[in-house]
Amino acid sequence: MPAPALLLLFTVFGPISMDLYLPALPALTADLGAATSVAQLTVTACLVGLALGQLVAGPLSDRFGRRGVLLVGVVAYVATSALCAVSPTVELLIGARFVQGLAGGVGIVIAQAAGRDVFEGGALIRFYGRLTVVGGLAAIVGPLLGGQLDTVTDWRGLFVFLAAAGAAILVAALVAFPETLPADRRTTGGFAQTGRDFRVLLSDRVFVGAVLHQGFMYAALFAYLSGATFVLQGIYGLSPQGYALAFGLNSAGFMVCGFLAGRAAERWSLPGSLAVGTGLAGLGAVGLLVSGLVAMPLWVVIVSLLALASGVATTSPPATTLALVGYPRLAGTASSLLGMVRFGLGGVAAPLVGLAGAATILPLGLVTVVAVALAAVAFLVLAGRPRAAAPGVHRIDLDADLVHS
Repeated sequence: MPAPALLLLFTVFGPISMDLYLPALPALTADLGAATSVAQLTVTACLVGLALGQLVAGPLSDRFGRRGVLLVGVVAYVATSALCAVSPTVELLIGARFVQGLAGGVGIVIAQAAGRDVFEGGALIRFYGRLTVVGGLAAIVGPLLGGQLDTVTDWRGLFVFLAAAGAAILVAALVAFPETLPADRRTTGGFAQTGRDFRVLLSDRVFVGAVLHQGFMYAALFAYLSGATFVLQGIYGLSPQGYALAFGLNSAGFMVCGFLAGRAAERWSLPGSLAVGTGLAGLGAVGLLVSGLVAMPLWVVIVSLLALASGVATTSPPATTLALVGYPRLAGTASSLLGMVRFGLGGVAAPLVGLAGAATILPLGLVTVVAVALAAVAFLVLAGRPRAAAPGVHRIDLDADLVHS
């Protein structure tokens, strides 16, 4: 069995690629002679790659095993990070960033699927809680580490650092990551079977509800990540240090709530914990909307952002468990759909907060309120109903007290 810490590490190198180099984005734009909007496509390309990479890697890992797919993904990550470092044009950099995102998505889906392979019951819920904590930590470490590295190297050096980090992860995987999916538990049948697996999952109301819920919740989170800097620095005049402090506070809330949610869902109820998190995020979104309609003091906005981020984190462990627990043989495929919807809807929501410019909070409030409301509807209409057994698929439920309130 791989150490839980190693599985958690696999989830970091993809998302951290999103924001490690952001402090150097202006210098990158000038160095390559690119327009700002074109240079920003390097971020979009990585985000799209992260979503699609999970969609591809999950079914492949269900068929061929977790270890081989992971190793291919990490090798590709190292190679494309190095290519990013030497890219002579912004067009090549955009393409390399897309493939880097594809490779980074492999780590996310393999960590979730391998966790489903080796953990059950309460241990599985706790593991997904730790995944949420690590995601919050990556959100803190990425920009801070990128800012520190930017003082001693240029943007190319940041990609060299990512390549070196990927190489270290590759060594760790080679040494300490055994295969977690035995051959007799793998799927067969090629692309036709993969299509049937997708249909099985998409016919499960609980699975679809949990996935859509997380997609909309992460849409609210990505909107927050995209718009918070304009709100706090542009509207309320926070210094970069003040913004970093506020961002760190919200990320700390994300980590703490992710950890506590894993514990609460284990001892209480998956749907109950999910409902509490959705309500908390809703309060934060409403606070942002009110702040966009009526001038509010800074502390109201910061508390609203904290509630929003903490609510998303609270829902992540129970929703991930609801989505993945029922199909141990399809854990990779289920994880890939979950990850793709999370990052896909997040990528759609992120630019919406800037449609009215950077002088108002109202778009951020509107986007987050709508996203959280849709998440609540998805859960109430779909995931809150009993799960029906899918024909031809061996499905395992958690203890009824954990799955259904």
